[in-house]
Amino acid sequence: MGYDFRELEELVRINSYTKNKEGVDKNGELMKEKFEKLGYKTTVFKRDKFGNHLWFKSPKKEGKKMLLLGHLDTVFPPGTFEIFREDEEWIYGPGVCDMKGGNMVMVEALRSQDKIFNIDIFLVSDEEIGSDDSRPLTFEIAKEYDYTLVFEAAGENGEIVTARKGIGTFYIDIEGKAAHAGNNYSLGIDANVEAAHKILALSHLTNLKEGTTVNVGKIEGGIGANTVSPSAKLLFEARFTSTKERDRVLEEINEIVNTSFVKGSEAKLSGGLQRDVMEETPRQLELIEKIEEWTQQQLLTQKRGGGSDANIAASSGSVTLDGFGPYGDGDHTIHERANKKSYFDRIELVGKIFKGFISSL
Repeated sequence: MGYDFRELEELVRINSYTKNKEGVDKNGELMKEKFEKLGYKTTVFKRDKFGNHLWFKSPKKEGKKMLLLGHLDTVFPPGTFEIFREDEEWIYGPGVCDMKGGNMVMVEALRSQDKIFNIDIFLVSDEEIGSDDSRPLTFEIAKEYDYTLVFEAAGENGEIVTARKGIGTFYIDIEGKAAHAGNNYSLGIDANVEAAHKILALSHLTNLKEGTTVNVGKIEGGIGANTVSPSAKLLFEARFTSTKERDRVLEEINEIVNTSFVKGSEAKLSGGLQRDVMEETPRQLELIEKIEEWTQQQLLTQKRGGGSDANIAASSGSVTLDGFGPYGDGDHTIHERANKKSYFDRIELVGKIFKGFISSL
């Protein structure tokens, strides 16, 4: 196809596991060089434990503003998956679709513009572990923009993403009272039994018809077979497709935590929402119509169960669409790959979007 993937290969061969600050920052420095050559000014949000977050700002003129959102980190610890190769149809390696490939789509599409105005970029360093550090920054930055385009992978048929489930991760710490299970059973307060009741109650919050799941993924508790358990801990996740379901689930979680099924037991809830729900909205559909006018292409859309930083941008009020990276599969595994044709198609599509947006200013 005549395209030289050397720039992408250079990025992919840098281990940018989220907790590898040195590697993530090296990846960020290469992206900084590329954007600054296009006329961008860089704001660096320095971090000690994670890579730095980078905000690239373009020249401005009157009119609407667009944010391009991506991340610098990948999920693979050093030594686990550090290859780059290609064949006629695919490119292989960590981040080729999630999302160093998406970041390079941004770069190439911007390079195709005669002039760039009102299109800024924010790249975070901790998306793969839930964006706990970058979330407040993403929310505040995205509020400044009319539109946000996120460069996670496209769908198999080139679909963009209009909706993503909200995600919450929670802990329940349960306190009971230890007692000898043979001699003084009735003096104990069994935290494990309390945990069992709460697990069942939490599981009943799942409503597959509404796309809501509540999964207790980890259980800890007790000392030994002959001791009434003095403590237990639950780790669980909730996902939902609407604000209505979000509110129902959060309310019922609190009710379950505050209900003592075993008299005398006490429970404490911690954790919370990682990414709020991203719902399809009329404003999104209006933006899609504009994009179709600019590009003279029909956009296919899909809804996804997984979350991304698109959830955060959408909750800020910015009209948000996701899935502008290349199509790939095997992401988060050592089989990650990206489709070459999709990569080229995305560069062409996004380039047309930028040209149409800039012309509309």
